[in-house]
Amino acid sequence: MSWDRWIRTVEIEPSLYAADFAHLADQVDVLLRTGARVFHFDVGDGHFVEPITVGPVVLQSIAQQIHAGDGVVDCHLMVNEPEHHLAMFKAAGADSITFHYEAAANIGAVRDLARRAGLQVGLAFNPETDVDDVAARAEGFDLVLCMTIHPGYSGQELLPEAIDRIRRLRQALPKDVHVQVDGGIKFENVRSIYDAGANLIVAGSAIFGMEDLPRAYRRLVQALA
Repeated sequence: MSWDRWIRTVEIEPSLYAADFAHLADQVDVLLRTGARVFHFDVGDGHFVEPITVGPVVLQSIAQQIHAGDGVVDCHLMVNEPEHHLAMFKAAGADSITFHYEAAANIGAVRDLARRAGLQVGLAFNPETDVDDVAARAEGFDLVLCMTIHPGYSGQELLPEAIDRIRRLRQALPKDVHVQVDGGIKFENVRSIYDAGANLIVAGSAIFGMEDLPRAYRRLVQALA
């Protein structure tokens, strides 16, 4: 399986970092039944980003449920030395991992190690990093993740320069490399993000910050129709 088969033109990815962890399995079930297919799983190590978030134990607790619902798990590793974490996330149920351009000493080696582990693989970059530098290193990746906030905390506002950076990234990448966007997504801006070239759109507070999760998810999807 691959991203080319997982993506239905465009995917709204619920970001589990913003979920209510006391009801995580129930919220995953609700979103699967609503039509969500790709779930975004953020991992912070307290070094590359300030917060320590969730890890393989939490992923393992929901991965089987997601897979049984015909979904996939997209792990975003906001960690230093990501090569040390690939095997454990694969074993916990990850289908794809994305690591940061800024966090790996040898980008190609980490990419190849992820491939050998049986993972799809993406390359993320922070708002301060040059778009063209990342696009030049994107060969062999399935996706490139353009951070539209400073990574680490959910609920931030989309950075003003984000739309232009997404557009520049889409133009610079080969057509077969998908563009993912993470940070500050809401109903009011999701269409402009899609129109700029993103076909994987991560939404945290815009879904989990609402009382009615199915309605919040459907509203984002319908904005792209």
